[in-house]
Amino acid sequence: MILFPLLLSISAAAQAAPAPLKPTATQIAAAAPAAAWGAIKPEDLLLIDFADGQRSVIWLAPEYAPVHVANIRIIARSGWWGDATVYRVQDNYVTQWGDATEKKPPAAGITRRPPAEYEWAWGAHGPLVANPFRDAYASRTGFSASGWPLAGDGKRQWLPHCYGMVGVARDLAPDTGTGGDLYTVIGHAPRHLDRNIAVVGRVIDGMGALSALPRGTGGGLGLYEDAKMRVPIKRIAIAADLPPAEQVAYQYLRPGTPAFTATLEARANRGLPFFTVPAGTADLCNLMGPVRKMAPTE
Repeated sequence: MILFPLLLSISAAAQAAPAPLKPTATQIAAAAPAAAWGAIKPEDLLLIDFADGQRSVIWLAPEYAPVHVANIRIIARSGWWGDATVYRVQDNYVTQWGDATEKKPPAAGITRRPPAEYEWAWGAHGPLVANPFRDAYASRTGFSASGWPLAGDGKRQWLPHCYGMVGVARDLAPDTGTGGDLYTVIGHAPRHLDRNIAVVGRVIDGMGALSALPRGTGGGLGLYEDAKMRVPIKRIAIAADLPPAEQVAYQYLRPGTPAFTATLEARANRGLPFFTVPAGTADLCNLMGPVRKMAPTE
């Protein structure tokens, strides 16, 4: 008789014990072993330094847009962007920078009319690590071994217009843009742009410098009608060209590793204490691979 209340209290305590907390995608990535990470080449890092001291870092994708990326490297190294500004910020859409006047002659040495590097044959760049979740815009999606999100239909593949992805501004087709004017997505992923514009990279650091700017109103496109609103850019450079004291380094979590796979599941099925109803799925743009900044010597 004396033990009965004690047993009841033990049972009640066991029932009241909180469920174990599920690790977040960020926590999973932070705990991933060094072998799960791959280095991003310094020549594939485009740095945008703003006059106010902020910096945005773009991971370029020469594997998928080789001609446009080659142009971007030439433009950066030529100093053509010496007077560049951010001149368009359209709410829930894009931030755009380059030559606001549209009157500068193109940088010397670039390809004036790049091919339409919008899509390519399925599997042209190697096998895909499949995305286990359904995507609204593409029947087959996943991730390249080099860390890029890819959309496709089994016949063609393309880079998607997700938040932070960088594209090349262009006029009406057949113009494809030279790379002198670029934009990044700052709102809900405009996937209707997929396969219509060259996607050349992804902002992996300093996104706030591009997304937290005052919105423009000009032309219904977010243009800054007052030239005084344009945001001056101090320098645009390729990381590989910087002196040793200014070097930067970044790594990406390799698709196909257990840690990467776990981050996908964690994003699709977020757990307690906040989430009580897991979604059970995730859009491709909600599954962007983790990237981390490293000391240049690592």
